[in-house]
Amino acid sequence: MAVRAGMTGIGVEKGEKAGFARPVRVFSSIQKRDGRIVPFDRMKIVNAIHKAMRAVDEENPRLAEELTEKVLEHIAKECVGAIPTVEGVQDIVERVLIEAGHAKVAKAYILYRDKRTRIREAKAELMDVVADILVETNRENANVGNSPSAKMLQIASAASRHYYLHRLIPEDIARAHIEGDIHIHDLDWYGKTLTCIQIPLYDLLSKGFSTGHGYIRPPRRPASATALAAIILQSSQNDMHGGQSFGFFDRDLAPFMEGHSEDEVFQAMEALVYNLNSMHSRAGSQVPFSSINLGCDESEAGRMVTRCLLLAFERGLGRGENPIFPNIIFRVKDGVNMKPGDPNYDLFRLAVRVASRRMNPTFSFMDSSFNRKYGSEVAYMGCRTRVIGNRHGPEVTTGRGNLSFTSINLPRVALLARGDIERFFGGLSEVMRLAARQLYHRYNVQRKLKVKDMPFLMGQHLYLGSEDLGPNDCIEPAIRHGTLSIGFIGLAETLKILVGAHHGESDDAQKLGLEIVAFMRELVDEAAEIHDLNYTLLATPAEGLSGRFVALDRKRFGVLPGVTDKEFYTNSFHVPVDFEISMYDKIAIEGPYHKYTNAGHISYVELSSPPVHNPEAVEAIVQHMASCDVGYGGMNFPIDECRSCAYSGVIEDDCPRCGSSDIRRVRRITGYLSTIDRFNDAKRAELAARKPHLTF
Repeated sequence: MAVRAGMTGIGVEKGEKAGFARPVRVFSSIQKRDGRIVPFDRMKIVNAIHKAMRAVDEENPRLAEELTEKVLEHIAKECVGAIPTVEGVQDIVERVLIEAGHAKVAKAYILYRDKRTRIREAKAELMDVVADILVETNRENANVGNSPSAKMLQIASAASRHYYLHRLIPEDIARAHIEGDIHIHDLDWYGKTLTCIQIPLYDLLSKGFSTGHGYIRPPRRPASATALAAIILQSSQNDMHGGQSFGFFDRDLAPFMEGHSEDEVFQAMEALVYNLNSMHSRAGSQVPFSSINLGCDESEAGRMVTRCLLLAFERGLGRGENPIFPNIIFRVKDGVNMKPGDPNYDLFRLAVRVASRRMNPTFSFMDSSFNRKYGSEVAYMGCRTRVIGNRHGPEVTTGRGNLSFTSINLPRVALLARGDIERFFGGLSEVMRLAARQLYHRYNVQRKLKVKDMPFLMGQHLYLGSEDLGPNDCIEPAIRHGTLSIGFIGLAETLKILVGAHHGESDDAQKLGLEIVAFMRELVDEAAEIHDLNYTLLATPAEGLSGRFVALDRKRFGVLPGVTDKEFYTNSFHVPVDFEISMYDKIAIEGPYHKYTNAGHISYVELSSPPVHNPEAVEAIVQHMASCDVGYGGMNFPIDECRSCAYSGVIEDDCPRCGSSDIRRVRRITGYLSTIDRFNDAKRAELAARKPHLTF
């Protein structure tokens, strides 16, 4: 504990609280953990012992002084001619307390010391994170660029996460997140705002709105309507951290398209696509996470909205590049657009054609067993979010969204159970209830926010229930309509641990998998009853989380074949991406899980190339999804584009037309499209492992 020569001596100091004089050993200096030499202050030892005594209800200032004297005596013996260190002094304090028979006080002191150590380590870790961000932004979110504003946002995010974990969130919950039992998504926004919303587009356009710098009147022309739609998405995104979506884009825009030509409407939709791929929000670091639901409006104006948006997306950006946003979600419903003779079947065929080239739209199924009772009311987002059931108001989509979500580390529960299924379900119950408690804590932080904290979202009444609230009112009457979601990843790895096979390999594993997810849904429904809030179960879109859990578990449990031997856990209930299986079998296996995950879900089919010349096969895929009770589904395939000559196709290394190596590679990541250069390492590893389910 001693570091170098220093000065010690004997002096007399008056006990500040005890009121007596005694000889004390005086040290001139002490070395702190960062190497600095500072003046020695004996009162810090007195106060630390006194705090430990108070922690166990032992109020005795004189004893604290006496114990400090013993500490100083030990220091004098062990640091002859040297400067004591902070760590060394604390070790002596622990030893003196134990030797003096004050075990409880010693324990309290040790716990306090451990807490202070963790706080220091977290601060050091924060500084390391900031240093890394200054070089390059992290890739937890593939929508974040590497601009100066993006770096500033990421630094602020890192500081926010540190604050919430160490100052606001209950210690046991914070520890569960840090250690990887759970993952609190969007932790940096914990107490600032909400996740996502389905925006009431027609209400805003028909009445007009304000973004804070004056009133914007209702539009009169298609181009004005779509321009304002883009502004609405951007303004809402600036108040929230998640997705922004129009639940009924065709229906809501139809009145503003009536009486206008198809060409004018197409130009308006093309401008919308351009805007949503170039209009940055969130301090200039990201474009809005935009989703657009359509396909069921049978009016001619509504059909024209759908047709023109699909055609604009199919045309692409200025040089034909594949748009990243918006994520278009085409509603599929029997009697409306699903089969020949349905009034919108031609639009469904167009959607299939565009999806065959652009990977969008994805498809939502209004006739699935869990969506059917709502007609065509259910809408999704690219992040798979689904909001419909409501304990406190109408079961509608518009004006509602997810408040926050937290995912559990499902494989870890199985690893801790050591293959004992009964023990596994007990552990699962514990971690699910912990996640429910954490979400309730976050809700109680969120509900105290005021309307003025989200001036567009709440002030312009986007959220259901915000209509009668003033700027200084708390937002609880509105957010009671939102959802709190518990998510999960790694069902496949969990089954490997418990029965030695995942659900793509074994019927018994599939049976157990469905039992596990059904059990989680029961626990979520239980939380909804206990707290009288809209708790739901989510098939987590694991982006930043995809590699975090497995890295922590590999460190703790070692490399386990089929479990921790790769860089990612399998997303939600999906069959592993590297497992060879037919498209039809994959969808048949995953379909039954959709009905349990009422907060959102998606199933994908992986193709080796864009199926542009086989739209019939794509239509067959979509119809098969519908028959397997899928709620939301899509197709993945590589889209490569040469930035030099605009060639598009599957490109191995260099462009076959001009030889350039500057290739833009578009892929889907957790629901939205992005470019590979923005993927994190875990998602890159997952991408490399993907095997096609059907080859064209």
